[in-house]
Amino acid sequence: MTEPAHVMVVAPHPDDAEYGVAGTVARWRKEGRQIIYVICTNGDKGSSDINIDPEELVKTREEEQIAAANLLGVREVIFLHYPDQGLEDTPEFRKKIVRLIRTYRPETVVTADPYRRYVWHRDHRITGQITLDAVFPYARDHLAYPDLLKEDLQPHKVKEMLFWGSEDINYRSDITDTFDIKLAALRCHKSQVSYLDSPEGQARFRQRYADLAKEESFEIAEAFHQVRIFW
Repeated sequence: MTEPAHVMVVAPHPDDAEYGVAGTVARWRKEGRQIIYVICTNGDKGSSDINIDPEELVKTREEEQIAAANLLGVREVIFLHYPDQGLEDTPEFRKKIVRLIRTYRPETVVTADPYRRYVWHRDHRITGQITLDAVFPYARDHLAYPDLLKEDLQPHKVKEMLFWGSEDINYRSDITDTFDIKLAALRCHKSQVSYLDSPEGQARFRQRYADLAKEESFEIAEAFHQVRIFW
């Protein structure tokens, strides 16, 4: 039987988890929490280089994601290999997330906010919606996907969800002591974040997360919409 994890992070693309929650992941790891990453797409369209081979890009981005996760101490990275810009809200996709929730039985699930308005990547909206639906009600209800019961994947009740990229922030996580780890993890995604090679780029990046903490007693934050689920 798979050992349960405390946290499952469901990210649309390689690098999204590092932008959204890596500082908090690093803090959780210091507290002894076990983290699982689920990466929904292969990132095969994540480049402005017109000469790049998409298959090579997929390999590169997977290697970058594994390097970032290893640096953060993430226990396992699961790649679903859907095409970039190709996610759809389907029963098949939802069932995959339900299966993983029932397998790893996390207390907390973190993903992209599906309700951010206007300019927001479609893969982010769909990933957030699928994950929210998978948590409630599908992972909870024993009559949802009854074939999973035959695999001894019993219903599971997640206690908390955190959504990054939210316009309705109600929780800020202190990453003052783990910001440098977040930055290092994001810089593992070399195909995506060349702007972080310069001191100016790093300073702007730091300021972005310092701004999220301006109403708090700590210096640097990641911000979420938090939903606590009382069953």
